[in-house]
Amino acid sequence: MMSQDDITAAQAEATRWRYGFLVVVTGIIAILVAFGAAVFATQEFAVLFAGVAGVIGTIIGAYFGVQAGQSGKARVEAELSRSQEMVVRLAAYVGTDNAPRVIDEVLGRRRS
Repeated sequence: MMSQDDITAAQAEATRWRYGFLVVVTGIIAILVAFGAAVFATQEFAVLFAGVAGVIGTIIGAYFGVQAGQSGKARVEAELSRSQEMVVRLAAYVGTDNAPRVIDEVLGRRRS
């Protein structure tokens, strides 16, 4: 079962994807309209198409790059949160008397 934080995070990610997609599509449409007007005015299709292809490729690449980066960040933060909770629970279980011995066994002796 998902916690309230997980549900909120999933909703935020869905909203980010939806609005990001709308922005990208709007930008591509605006570029294509400008491209059509420029071709109509100058009759230079090939030269203008090269510029449009580069811009559209950049926009799409940036969109998916940002989305992938944010997705990876969210996964890492969730894993960090779970790991930190486990560390706190283990520290409470070990107690202050046994902590130095357990740390030395797990991580090895500290080099000074």
